Amino acid sequence: MTLPSRPGPLPVLLCCGLAGGLAAGIPASADAQGTPPPFRVDPALLGLPPVSAAPTVRPTAGAAAQTQAVDLSTTDARPLPATGERTAERAGEAPGRAGPARAALAPAVQAPQVPSSAQSAAAQPVGEGLPAASAEAPETATTPLQLRLAKSMVAPPKETSEPRPAFLSAQRISGVTDRELLAEDDAELRKLGTVLTADRLTYWPVEDEVEALGNARLQIDEDVISAPKMRLKVEDQVGFADNASYFLRRQANPDKSAAGGAAADKLPAGPAPGDFSSGFAAPRLVDLKPGQTKVKGPKKPVKELTEGRGEAQRIDLEGENQVRLSGATYTTCKPGNDDWMLSARELQLDYDQDVATGSDATIRFMDVPILYSPWVSFSLNNERKSGFLTPTYGSSTESGVEFTLPYYWNIAPNMDATFAPRILTKRGVELATDVRYMNAAYGGAYFSKARVEMLPNDRVRGLDRWGVALTHTQTTASGFTGSLSFNRVSDDYYYTDLSSQISSTANTQLLQQGQVTYGGGGWWNISGMLQTFQTLQPDPRNPVGQPYRLLPQIVVNARQPDLYLTDSAFFGQYSNFTSPEANRVTGQRIVLQPQVSLPYVTPGWYVTPRLGVNITHYSLSQPATAVTAPSSISRNLPIFSVDSGMTFERASHWFGREYTQTLEPRLFYLNIPYRKQDDIPIFDTALADFNFAQIFADNKFSGWDRINNANQLTAATTSRLIDPASGAEIMRAMLGQRLYFADDKVALQPGTATRKWKKSDLLAAFTGQVLPHVYTDATLQYDTGDQQFQRYSFGARYLPEAGKVFNAAYSYNRNAATPIRQIDISGQWPLTSRWQVVGRYNYSFLQNQPIEIIGGVEYNAGCWVLRAVGQRVVTSESHVSTRAYLQLELSDFSRLGANPLVLLQRRIPGYGIANQSLDERAWNE
Repeated sequence: MTLPSRPGPLPVLLCCGLAGGLAAGIPASADAQGTPPPFRVDPALLGLPPVSAAPTVRPTAGAAAQTQAVDLSTTDARPLPATGERTAERAGEAPGRAGPARAALAPAVQAPQVPSSAQSAAAQPVGEGLPAASAEAPETATTPLQLRLAKSMVAPPKETSEPRPAFLSAQRISGVTDRELLAEDDAELRKLGTVLTADRLTYWPVEDEVEALGNARLQIDEDVISAPKMRLKVEDQVGFADNASYFLRRQANPDKSAAGGAAADKLPAGPAPGDFSSGFAAPRLVDLKPGQTKVKGPKKPVKELTEGRGEAQRIDLEGENQVRLSGATYTTCKPGNDDWMLSARELQLDYDQDVATGSDATIRFMDVPILYSPWVSFSLNNERKSGFLTPTYGSSTESGVEFTLPYYWNIAPNMDATFAPRILTKRGVELATDVRYMNAAYGGAYFSKARVEMLPNDRVRGLDRWGVALTHTQTTASGFTGSLSFNRVSDDYYYTDLSSQISSTANTQLLQQGQVTYGGGGWWNISGMLQTFQTLQPDPRNPVGQPYRLLPQIVVNARQPDLYLTDSAFFGQYSNFTSPEANRVTGQRIVLQPQVSLPYVTPGWYVTPRLGVNITHYSLSQPATAVTAPSSISRNLPIFSVDSGMTFERASHWFGREYTQTLEPRLFYLNIPYRKQDDIPIFDTALADFNFAQIFADNKFSGWDRINNANQLTAATTSRLIDPASGAEIMRAMLGQRLYFADDKVALQPGTATRKWKKSDLLAAFTGQVLPHVYTDATLQYDTGDQQFQRYSFGARYLPEAGKVFNAAYSYNRNAATPIRQIDISGQWPLTSRWQVVGRYNYSFLQNQPIEIIGGVEYNAGCWVLRAVGQRVVTSESHVSTRAYLQLELSDFSRLGANPLVLLQRRIPGYGIANQSLDERAWNE
């Protein structure tokens, strides 16, 4: 039957599945003409956008299955007389008006198939599972079920055995009932998150398969594929598209996302592609803190969506989250921007594992090939995966041109390794290996990390170079914790030759330590430690002293904060000091210090008197040149102190805002009698730094080989500005000084000069926000007797927004072992919307030379970033190293070249990465 002529195109909508299911639940309740009462189906219940004049679905009685044509050119628009059919009629519409109609298909059960003629404004519901009224059933059957409005839209479950509804609409629909449907002109198929449009659609309901021809566009959730031709099994998401373009937008796998934190038996994120910086003892893998058993998520927001687009000669959909591309391109740039592109002969996108693998791959930048690989693999959401990382390039004055090709092995969720051969044109080939292992079982956890570097036959030094760094931390359910740290290198110049980091080149004491602690008692714990160092001598003009070895040291701590209204504590330590040098004093030291406090605390003030005693005993082994020195020394010292303080608050108005201002005075009195200590050797003791923490301490020395005599009073005050709404501290200012009532008689070495005045240097400090986006820090130590500054530092930071920072600081210290007088300026600032400059200038006025110079530019094009950075650093008094970094970052994909990001983040406070997509995530306890 042909369609009657109508003014303009006539849209037709065929609903497959759900509408039929609704109609199937309505028993045949007929009126005198055998017509059941009509009802209206809300399109929202079918998952469709609203349409005008929704149709009425009518099941009619009859046993014989035969085709029923609907002719809307008649004024009544009712079906021709017949039995055993189901028809769809527009409800509430004036006779003779044409418009879209709906019916349903459910491909779960095949019904008798009959041919149907072309349909116009009314589409015939072709479906199975729609129970027709039996011929023997009475005409007046049970009351129809009533539809009820839901309070909210609820998505259907992902996994269900129920057949999914499919909705088909077009200007013309024809075909065979429940066998094949042909939709032409503005054809559209919808089914549970899948929308397919084309000039022509052929749909087979039983197989749930569709073929699209002409301007086909498939959208599954947020994925879009466009092609002139495609074929698809709709619900299984299996099919293909020829000569297609695609846009894939997925959320990171929640099981792997860092946003929720990592379990104790899973390692944090591995190295970013291409991020394997050179230099021993600068590990690229994210560290856990000693004893840490859980890793929290990063403080900064984690990007949850990943995007990729491109074209392919053929796209094969191999099920949910599985896409295979042939003759394909891939980029993360926005549509219309093809600045960089990966082309591959085959590319498999596995969104279940968030991994992409391919073959015969070439990376083009600005349409110029820059990298080829016969095999490629990369992460689709920047998570850990096995495979080669992007090679890095660089150069330095010490090693020449450098090339590194790392391979990352994701062994298990709690274990991984990185192998990085590194070519140094002046020195040879170095192999670096990183291994990490983490586990949590039986209430405990442990984390291990090892790094080994080997450079056979260094052509510059003429020797084999190597370095080892091993750390291990472990806890058990029984209350034991343990840690191990072992660091060793082949020679004194290892760091200055092969590392670019000041923190590494200045390292002259390499720790080798093992420690076990038991804290099962709750109020007490005991620990044992073995400790030694490898001492490096990179600068012969500035020799470094060799520390004593502790073989072993045992420490006991106990505290009962509420023992008969007192706060009682005990400290005990046994140390065995040894040395490889034959002419040094060695020996054993025992320290016992019990103490008891009687705190009295009120909301506005507190007073805490404390009484303790320090008992120290030495058993010494003297060198042959000191036969007259004693071999046994004891020292007993009572210690008495009173700590008191008050807190005042008031409302205050500063800089146009309301604050709570505090005034917190504090007095600390200390009394320790004098004991002669000149015969006691110095094992691990030095003069402590004079600061706000130390002026409230019992001893001005670090270590137990010297304990100062004291009859002194420390007075200090602190004032804060606090935001009353959030409780955040906006500013803090401190002022403090110590008054001495007795001469200082204890020194590190006999005859060493002591203080000249009855009061200490004046300490002052300030930190906080002084203006919008301006933060300052200032500290000073002023000798009131000589009326001169002993040291001071001033620093300011201007941070108006992310990516804009300027830092300036000046430091002066006349009391340091090496006096300091330096200026330090650093910053990051955009010149335009895409160009920005970064740099640091650290100059020493005493040495009359810059300590470190960093300068560079960054260009951010949105989907790629180019960085060029140079560094000049003084690694020793007579040694200067220069390095150059050039890096191309392809957003959400990879980094090419030498990586300067670790350098910039460490040396420029407040530095923000121009493109956060590949930023290493910060894992903090």
